[in-house]
Amino acid sequence: MLIRPFLANQSFDPDVIEEMSAALENVCKALGLSLVDDPATQLIARKIVALAQRGVRDATALSASVLEDLKSD
Repeated sequence: MLIRPFLANQSFDPDVIEEMSAALENVCKALGLSLVDDPATQLIARKIVALAQRGVRDATALSASVLEDLKSD
């Protein structure tokens, strides 16, 4: 599952979208989640998009930031 459905008319370079998609896959895998459109995956995708909007564009950094954020929630 790509992150595209969660971009809500926001523009990102194709390379950034690829990194964001990889981050979504990484986080879901780390949490044992399936890549399906459910509330947990949507939450993760929203967090990735928000980080990318703030300039975090690397899949590893996006994944680590989201996992850290989820631990603190």
